Amino acid sequence: MEKFTLLIETTDAKGLVYNVSKVLFEHGLNIDKNSEYVDSEENKFFMRTVISGEFNEAKLLKDIKGLLPQNHIIKLKPQTCKDIVLLVTKESHVLGDILIRYVSGELNANIKAVVSNHDHLRTLVEKFDIPYHFVDTKDLAREEHEQKLINQIDVYNPEIIVLAKYMRILTSKFVGYYEGKVLNIHHSFLPAFIGANPYKQAHSRGVKIIGATAHYVTNDLDEGPIIFQDITRVDHTYSWQDMRNAGRNVEKVVLSNALQLLLDDKVLTYSNKTVIL
Repeated sequence: MEKFTLLIETTDAKGLVYNVSKVLFEHGLNIDKNSEYVDSEENKFFMRTVISGEFNEAKLLKDIKGLLPQNHIIKLKPQTCKDIVLLVTKESHVLGDILIRYVSGELNANIKAVVSNHDHLRTLVEKFDIPYHFVDTKDLAREEHEQKLINQIDVYNPEIIVLAKYMRILTSKFVGYYEGKVLNIHHSFLPAFIGANPYKQAHSRGVKIIGATAHYVTNDLDEGPIIFQDITRVDHTYSWQDMRNAGRNVEKVVLSNALQLLLDDKVLTYSNKTVIL
């Protein structure tokens, strides 16, 4: 029996869970899972419901919309494998982790291709029988390179684009074109370190926590809605190379977990933050 995920975002009001559940029952649908959240400060209601059964989609959505406050967003998504494209540069750790999870059947996804601005990771990717595309930056302005990148990505029409340590800053044109589709990962330190070799900087400051943050890409660099984070503890015995290795391990886990949340339609965004249901 086919399953769907119903996502609702609206102004909070009394009886929303009851009224939506009643409509689903009247349409002969099973509620397999349900979760909801209310942001009392912004008076926002969020609901994620996994349903199964046969139904008329247009009629169901019409009946639910008739019960919701005027300001609402409602989505009904089939629980099928999503098509994704990975963007990489030279680092292999998060890419390799995703590829292994993919061939192990852990990701509810179809990896359609890997696209890179370098040719370093071709051999690794082709071992998994996945197309690899090298889009060279040589002698190209940033806008020209990104247009070639867009042309290659659009061949596969992905639902999600994963920046698996893709080390180029994207222009507002690219980000706007794929708005709400691009997932990124970056290291997280306290305090923050930018520029060349942040792990050497962290080591010189005696950092005790290394972490990673996965987030949607927006025009504000590394400031998009956060989807998943994690940390690991380090101490004075760690060299900067040890810290880098620890950071890479965290990055692998964080990016894969964030991707899984997106694949399962568990992420709703508002006010530059996320609700995970």
